[in-house]
Amino acid sequence: MVVFLINYCHTERSRGAFFMLHNNELNHFKFTPSVWIIPTLMLLLNWFVFYVDKSFHLNLDLHGIYPRTLSGIQGILFSPFLHGDLNHIASNTLPLFILTTALIYFYRDVSLKVLVYGILLSGFITWMIGRESYHIGASSLIYVLVSFIFFKGLKTQYYRLMALSFAVVLLYGGMIWYVFPQPEIVGESSISWEGHLAGLLSGFVFSMRFKTPDYVKDIQYDWEKPDFNPQEDAFMKRFDENGNFVNPPKPEELEVVEEEVLVQPVRYVYEFKEHPKE
Repeated sequence: MVVFLINYCHTERSRGAFFMLHNNELNHFKFTPSVWIIPTLMLLLNWFVFYVDKSFHLNLDLHGIYPRTLSGIQGILFSPFLHGDLNHIASNTLPLFILTTALIYFYRDVSLKVLVYGILLSGFITWMIGRESYHIGASSLIYVLVSFIFFKGLKTQYYRLMALSFAVVLLYGGMIWYVFPQPEIVGESSISWEGHLAGLLSGFVFSMRFKTPDYVKDIQYDWEKPDFNPQEDAFMKRFDENGNFVNPPKPEELEVVEEEVLVQPVRYVYEFKEHPKE
């Protein structure tokens, strides 16, 4: 009997927690057209700029980030949309689309801040610490997204967002090696490890600074806590020494008992009256 009641309470608790979590997820995780429209527009803009640059030989690479120069500041805004060759833009296309989609779907409230401020902060850090060369490409923004999604998921301690963090590690964990300078990195054709490092640091800062909604945690009853004492619990006191559940008296029974106590005994007095004679 005790096992049945405990299992029943646990089942009802699980059901309640499930519906609360489900309703909470419906409020925070919604698939709207913006989830795919914004990443698609970003990719179209990147490819359009690349096509125009290569078709008309505009040499837009000169508008990238050139560290510690006044003219190189403009690259903070332009560099994420500039790419050196076809292989460069192709390697950034899929990660940028996937990570931006995940950001908007799971972190809708702060997604715009992460994208805009990520471009600005990572670009500024690159401008500060970068080598004297033109730094271009969307890889800095990709590192911002990877870093933010990973660290924010761990910080929330919410199972869906933590699963997303580990998925990012599995897919893009190897990118961590490109945030360090390597001996083979020389000249203008090298990888901008400074931009990658700047993106990684920016994403981490945003994960600490930007607040996300408080997600519903699983319900924990008193009898599930480590300090639970069954002898002091009102429910457990209903069981006798043999483990049998003792039903409490019904409210109407209590009222009847109270009425019986309050009712005074009735005293009957008999008087004899002689019948008058006719």
